[in-house]
Amino acid sequence: MSDPTPPGAGAASLPDPPTTAAPHPADGAPRLPASAGAPRRDPRTPWPNPFVFGFVGALGVLTAWLLVQAIATAGSMLLLIVVSLFLAIGLNPAVEFLRAHSFSKPLAITVVFLGVILVFIGSGVALVPPLTEQSGEFAQRIPGYVRQLQSNPTIRDLDERFQLLQRVVEYVSSGAFGSQLFGGLLGFGQVVIGAIFNALTVLVLTLYFLGSMATMKESGYRLVPRSRRERTRLLGDAIIEKIGGYVAGNLIISLIAGLTTFFFLMMLRVPYALALAMIVAVTDLIPLVGAFIGAVVASAVGFFVSVPVGIGCVIFFIVYQQIENYVIAPRIMLSSVDVPPVVTIVGALIGGALLGVIGALLAIPLAAALLIIIREVVHPRQELA
Repeated sequence: MSDPTPPGAGAASLPDPPTTAAPHPADGAPRLPASAGAPRRDPRTPWPNPFVFGFVGALGVLTAWLLVQAIATAGSMLLLIVVSLFLAIGLNPAVEFLRAHSFSKPLAITVVFLGVILVFIGSGVALVPPLTEQSGEFAQRIPGYVRQLQSNPTIRDLDERFQLLQRVVEYVSSGAFGSQLFGGLLGFGQVVIGAIFNALTVLVLTLYFLGSMATMKESGYRLVPRSRRERTRLLGDAIIEKIGGYVAGNLIISLIAGLTTFFFLMMLRVPYALALAMIVAVTDLIPLVGAFIGAVVASAVGFFVSVPVGIGCVIFFIVYQQIENYVIAPRIMLSSVDVPPVVTIVGALIGGALLGVIGALLAIPLAAALLIIIREVVHPRQELA
């Protein structure tokens, strides 16, 4: 018989039963109560084994140490790779210039590379014979230089007390000077072979980088997400253009310095003018102190010719450096590298302290690349923040 009481009438309805907890896991372990704070540790999870933890940590330290040792061992080769890459970037504008004048890419690379090889060969032909000949002449003229020094009263008095000049002559004439200077015949041979190997390595890598410059750039850009690839391509091309402009501009400035020095020394009849001009051109590549080093070497040889010739060399280099710093360099570097002087000095000092002369050479284009990233990426983000 049906219940006559209508729904909702009579006694108050009972409250809904409390929601039951979710069923226990299959293994029958009780569920942990919920906590308002950080989650508690599950007591079923075992504590980590201290021996395993220590082994994993020691393995990580050992791996890091082996990686550092591998980088240190391959440091010289990595440096050659970096130098070759910068040379390829610097020579790439010449390749593009030839391609714009109806040269095919292989022919343009061949012409530029042959020019580089001729420069290397010319440097060796110009420097090696004069250095060898001058070393022998210097050893023969040392007694005459000693007699000139003995004419000075102060030096003569010191020589009578300590026999300094006589010891210098005996030391140089005995052959110990050359042995210690070059580490013996074997050490000198190792230095020569190492220099030739490094030069050939740089040439081969530079040729490879020149031929695959476009492929390497595109491969690098493809590592960036598609949404940022176009922006990265613009920044990368700008950085490569700045670095190439700096390297090419610096080579042109050094070439002008070498040619000017050669013609000036030829006018004064200074011996080995070609070798001295090559030294001036190479040292002029070094930021801050390179031009001073080349000027000192050339002026010293000028003083050996005669005092007026030496004074003329000093005056020439002082005047030329002013012209180079305020006329030649600004016009050549106008569209290549826009780096403040303070950044140039600091970058060259830091690069020289880290990697020597090579670091000082690479510091300025790297500083230019860093400034491009700061101006195009960091500053716009700060303005939007």
